[in-house]
Amino acid sequence: MNTGFYVSEIDEKIFARIDGKSYKKNCSVPLSELRYLRLLHKDFRGETATGELICNKAIADALTDIFQKLFAENYPIEKIRLIDEYDADDELSMRDNNSSCFNFRYVSHTNRISLHGYGLAVDINPLYNPYIKTVDGKKIIAPANSVEFEDRTKNFPHKIDENDLCVKLFAEHGFLWGGNCWDDEKDYQHFFVEMGR
Repeated sequence: MNTGFYVSEIDEKIFARIDGKSYKKNCSVPLSELRYLRLLHKDFRGETATGELICNKAIADALTDIFQKLFAENYPIEKIRLIDEYDADDELSMRDNNSSCFNFRYVSHTNRISLHGYGLAVDINPLYNPYIKTVDGKKIIAPANSVEFEDRTKNFPHKIDENDLCVKLFAEHGFLWGGNCWDDEKDYQHFFVEMGR
């Protein structure tokens, strides 16, 4: 294993960073179910950067393998920071093109706990790969500053499509991609495993 990659349990020091932010007071996921990942990635300048994720222990090894392969292939990911650096505000994190995983929250415009709330979903380069849904006749695009990347027929850097290395590597590990799962919404940044898989 590359020495820049490791997995650990959530110790007191890490918990202090997420307590009351991504790990909210009403969080129903035991800390024992979560893992901290330190990993390497290539940023948009092609330089090696260190990233941090918190995920469900069920996918920790898979994510480590995926990110090792992305790093080996020089796949560009601008930043991978704990969403707690954005006070667990998903919109702020996405606007800053931060790739992240665990955040105990609800699915946008629903009362269902998001798979991010269980640490079972990862968003990659979200600014360039928005979430798009129509609610009550109004189109929702998140993050709000990603409108120019809504049209997926256009070519632009960092666009995730069905031929993207991310899609292939996540699929090899049993993940689904939000870019081709649903007819009524698209979530091009979003890779996830279904509960119970």
